[in-house]
Amino acid sequence: MSLIQIQSLSLSYGNPARSVLRNIDLSIEPGEFICVVGQTGCGKSTLLRLILGSEKPTSGRVLIDGVEHHRPDRTRGYVPQKYALFPDRTVLDNITFGPELTEFGLLGRLRPAYYERRSVLRAKALTYLNRIGLSQADAGKYPDELSGGMQQRVAIAQALMNEPGILLMDEAFSALDPGTRREMQSLIRTLWLETRSTILFVTHNMQEALSLATRIIVLAKDGPETGSRVALDLDRPDPCGEDDMPQLIRDLERHVDQSLSANQVLTARS
Repeated sequence: MSLIQIQSLSLSYGNPARSVLRNIDLSIEPGEFICVVGQTGCGKSTLLRLILGSEKPTSGRVLIDGVEHHRPDRTRGYVPQKYALFPDRTVLDNITFGPELTEFGLLGRLRPAYYERRSVLRAKALTYLNRIGLSQADAGKYPDELSGGMQQRVAIAQALMNEPGILLMDEAFSALDPGTRREMQSLIRTLWLETRSTILFVTHNMQEALSLATRIIVLAKDGPETGSRVALDLDRPDPCGEDDMPQLIRDLERHVDQSLSANQVLTARS
């Protein structure tokens, strides 16, 4: 059985209903690094939220290990486009906040086991801090003392703290400058090679997708009033070199255009 099964998934918003996604069918295996690409507004982030469990489909379902999940949980880590850091908490407190809240709730400090467990979580957080390229000296800093790249590293450490089997990243590097973005791409690829967790990475950047992914899924609409479908599902088992990139981007865009044109012909004939 696949780790993630997306079955006949459709989603519409509003009244009258506006289709965002339609008839999405995907099977995702453990350890895949999948980039979901497509134009702005095609439903990439929506698909990620459906897998996360923070949204519900209009029809169809998402199964994780054969089970539907109707809310986010520790099996799926999530890294948003904008850094979700608490400005009044240190780096270390930001990283440990989620696990502490999950295990002890808001009144956890009143429980005898809290401080012993907190010590364990902070030691684990320092380990992740080191893995993402920050130092112990950064642990006591506040978010406004960090660069954009450092803040995004902390957001990744937050997601990794629960050791999720699935990591969902929504345009996670789009707000970074080109140099920092390349550093973060290298970091996430290295972490994936170490952990072999399953990553779904939303991006609108074809070059980023070709640099990172073992598989690329393209979402596209056939027209302005139709929901997006899977226009292309392409395996990319080998990382791409810089010299190959321009031609590979052209090839990928051609595949998408051909897929859309073929579907429009079939629609016209039916």
